[in-house]
Amino acid sequence: MTITPIRHACARGPLISIEGITGVGKTYLTHRALDTLTDRPVLLEGFTQRADGRPGLGKSLLGALRHASGGDPFLRTGTPLAEALLLLAIKRHDLDTVLPELAAGRTVIEGRSVDSTAVCQALLLHPDNPRAALDAAVGLLRLAAAYRPLPDLTILITDDPAHAVARTQHRDRYLLTGEQATFMHHAGALYEQLAATDPTRCRILDRRTVDEHEAADQIRDWIHSADTDTNCLREPWQGFDTGCLCCGHSAVPA
Repeated sequence: MTITPIRHACARGPLISIEGITGVGKTYLTHRALDTLTDRPVLLEGFTQRADGRPGLGKSLLGALRHASGGDPFLRTGTPLAEALLLLAIKRHDLDTVLPELAAGRTVIEGRSVDSTAVCQALLLHPDNPRAALDAAVGLLRLAAAYRPLPDLTILITDDPAHAVARTQHRDRYLLTGEQATFMHHAGALYEQLAATDPTRCRILDRRTVDEHEAADQIRDWIHSADTDTNCLREPWQGFDTGCLCCGHSAVPA
């Protein structure tokens, strides 16, 4: 017998991620976009902010990576696949912590999600082969989708990598090495290539073509539009007959 999934408009809130290389203004522009909203979304801090954030499993896992990487800003320990699995575990932990808010209809915004893991670890696996790096990033996203649902909407913020490097160094008072700056350049290109493989989910905001006021307005509009059609969230590894993580609705007839 063939089981046909039933589409169900869930009352949950949308899950949105903000992506991009360090220094493109993800946190700054997101806060500007949310300043005028009366019903503010739940914000999940990115990996950098989490280092000094609330205690818990997510912080502990990240602390292990930071320690093993010797303070490398990109958390590189020399074992990219092991790092990827730890980072995906953090992102699964993040989803678990916000399921009550999503179920209550609130919008949740992740300051980096699984796309960041896919891009950075793919570059580490194939540093000198852009085509292989893109294939690996797509594969890592597929792996991530087996751990947890992907975001409903991913907003990728891009800019001239040289400007992002300069902002990062000024903000963190840390001089990037030539190799680290090159890594950021390559990551910026791979982010855009990966987003192009999933135009339904991904929106690209290029800071080279809009000022910060227009950028904040565009992010706000995309956040609003994401709340219009949300489907149930299901455990990817359990099949269509499992109940929604937010509303409990089954995808097949009882």
